[in-house]
Amino acid sequence: MSEQRERFKVLGAGIFSLILVLGVARFSYTPLLPLMQKQAGLGVAEAGWLAAINYAGYLSGALIASLISDLVLKDRLYRIGLVVAILSTALMGMSTDVTVWAISRFFAGLSSAAGMLLGTGLILNWLIRHNHRSELGIHFAGIGIGIAGCAIAVALMTHWLDWREQWYAFTLIACLLLIPALRWLPPPDTSGLTKSGQKMLDNPPSPLFMRIFMAAYFCAGFGYVVSATFIVAIVDRLPGLAGQGTLVFMAIGIAATPACFNWDLIARRTGDLNALILAAVLQIIGIVMPVLVGGLFAAIFGALLFGGTFIGMVSLVLTMAGRYYPTRPAKMMGKMTLSYGVAQIIAPAITGWLAGRFGSYNAGLYVAAAVMVIGTALLLALKVVERRDAARNPALALER
Repeated sequence: MSEQRERFKVLGAGIFSLILVLGVARFSYTPLLPLMQKQAGLGVAEAGWLAAINYAGYLSGALIASLISDLVLKDRLYRIGLVVAILSTALMGMSTDVTVWAISRFFAGLSSAAGMLLGTGLILNWLIRHNHRSELGIHFAGIGIGIAGCAIAVALMTHWLDWREQWYAFTLIACLLLIPALRWLPPPDTSGLTKSGQKMLDNPPSPLFMRIFMAAYFCAGFGYVVSATFIVAIVDRLPGLAGQGTLVFMAIGIAATPACFNWDLIARRTGDLNALILAAVLQIIGIVMPVLVGGLFAAIFGALLFGGTFIGMVSLVLTMAGRYYPTRPAKMMGKMTLSYGVAQIIAPAITGWLAGRFGSYNAGLYVAAAVMVIGTALLLALKVVERRDAARNPALALER
């Protein structure tokens, strides 16, 4: 098999795994949320808690990923996680009990971490080991495809299927996605050398850089999760936009599909931190557009900005983790995602509480945007720390 063909098969395995664990197991909940509220009696506050529980599962998976160094064990857990994603999806249609749904969402979160962190780490390790560019833009297209695909699927299936039947339909789709996700990713190479014989060495950032970086990523997680979880319900409740939430969610997925590749190109020209700062500013605008301006055009434009930036930020951060730790990228990815995941537990619960108290999700969006402003300031501070670290260790800066 040619090098390029093998590379595209490995990246294809990652794309299908992300469509499975994030598109189906995680993000199908968002377009199905209004339907479950109408047909299955799911309350607003309960919807927020289910989202928080999903991220508790994701956080647990991130903690596990941060503690594992063995590539063979990572590979095994990644493959188990894909099967768990299918089971958690099927479980959603089997009951109207919130406890059962909570169990499903927790294990869906665990499976998301397996695909997002362990799978991404394995793929990035393979790319570096085979002397390919350590960029994940193509790989992360799976998230955008998953979001858009789920929105389109719900829009089509709602004409014929109720909420329960749609969960079963997604289970069938997940079974089909499992085949290439498992078969196209080769077993990990555990040697410490690249294919050309070079030794793979870690180049960790300074402790201060890591602390600020994790705090900034916490803010990014807070800003991301509110819109990602509630955007369909938010738009459906805006004046004159009833029934348009799925269309807006679809716009997020469409914008997210090429976003990581685009941000890879931007980062090559501007540097990773400058690219992250630009993405954060655009994401803030995207978060508040639906409620600040109003109307379908503003909602779709905000969704395009949001979709085009949130996954770009994730891709850039995880790619940076891989460059700092090429021999064990999932460890730093796991640590970064712990901070991202804590925010994703707190934010939906706060947003659900605010929605129940004030009767709308607007306050939650404004809080999310404010937290993102703080995160942007922290990213600016990181540039100062990076320059300080480079001055103290010029050889390390040059190596990066």
